[in-house]
Amino acid sequence: MSSTELRRTALDAVHRSLGATMTDFAGWDMPLRYGSERDEHNAVRTRAGLFDLSHMGEITVTGPQATRFLDHALVGNIGTVKPGRARYTMICREDGGILDDLIVYRLDDPEAGSPRYLVVANASNAQVVLDALVERSAGFDTEVRDDRDAYALLAVQGPESPGILQSLTDTDLEGMKYYAGQPGTVAGVPALIARTGYTGEDGFELFVKPEHAVELWQALTKAGEGIGLVPCGLSCRDTLRLEAGMPLYGNELSASLTPFDAGFGRVVKFEKEGDFVGRAALTEAAARAEATPPRVLVGLVAEGRRVPRAGYAVVAGGEVIGEVTSGAPSPTLGRPIAMAYVDVAHAAPGTAGVGVDIRGSHEPYEVVALPFYQRQK
Repeated sequence: MSSTELRRTALDAVHRSLGATMTDFAGWDMPLRYGSERDEHNAVRTRAGLFDLSHMGEITVTGPQATRFLDHALVGNIGTVKPGRARYTMICREDGGILDDLIVYRLDDPEAGSPRYLVVANASNAQVVLDALVERSAGFDTEVRDDRDAYALLAVQGPESPGILQSLTDTDLEGMKYYAGQPGTVAGVPALIARTGYTGEDGFELFVKPEHAVELWQALTKAGEGIGLVPCGLSCRDTLRLEAGMPLYGNELSASLTPFDAGFGRVVKFEKEGDFVGRAALTEAAARAEATPPRVLVGLVAEGRRVPRAGYAVVAGGEVIGEVTSGAPSPTLGRPIAMAYVDVAHAAPGTAGVGVDIRGSHEPYEVVALPFYQRQK
């Protein structure tokens, strides 16, 4: 494969047979949409959607000191994650800047006698995270393995997803908590079944061997017939996560921000034992944020129809008071929405006089608390 050739997932032929519009995403040729992104978005909100997320970066961490190592390498307290559960966390640089946000699954095999973790990184950061973990593993009795080629990842998301998936598995999904993951079989295919997602809806992510991806996609599609399951691309995944107030690396999160700058200081666990990469810098960042609150991540809802985009200035009283990080039309709200970092003085929901500079025109926006959308449980 040449350096410019895009990687293709195990489901590439399926996407093309469905007429998907494909796009380059972090070096992968991925489906952007199959038809109407609004229809795909609404299907996930009201029924169910099926996603190919095989571009995500899977890294397996094993060995007697795997837990101690991850507590050193990441900002979260991995030692408190029980087998069969998952945790949202971050990996930071020594200076506290965010390298990526991650989900870590603890998947111990009782017969193995030592812990096993699956670290899932964003596609755009997978190599950076892998390199950082390998470097940080020095001195620990642990193995860090690049498993990006070992998995295909399918997600079924939406209120009908538990019923669709339950029709194909003996695993008790009703008893599975949010942020849990356990091995099982789906449509005869061995899978890690995880109750996680990036849409704001109930749903599941299924990690399988690439050679089983097409078979599983077809089985899920068949099980969702008559219920309204539709294939979904990255475009609606972005509007779904935006409505749910979920951050995207490169937009809301970056190496120039610490978790405290980004409003995610809660993921940093200073109380855990031992040193961890970035502890000193993050201790300073926490104190700085308390003394002088940084810009706050807020929601903005348009009063008009013009859509804000990342990088647009947020203004008030003729002054720039912040910057849009993500913006899109919201199919659920029926109006354009955005996430933005704004000065504390303008961050309270309902703050008047806030606008977004869209090509020289100051369009009025309402400041709201995140998320824009929260499902009824």
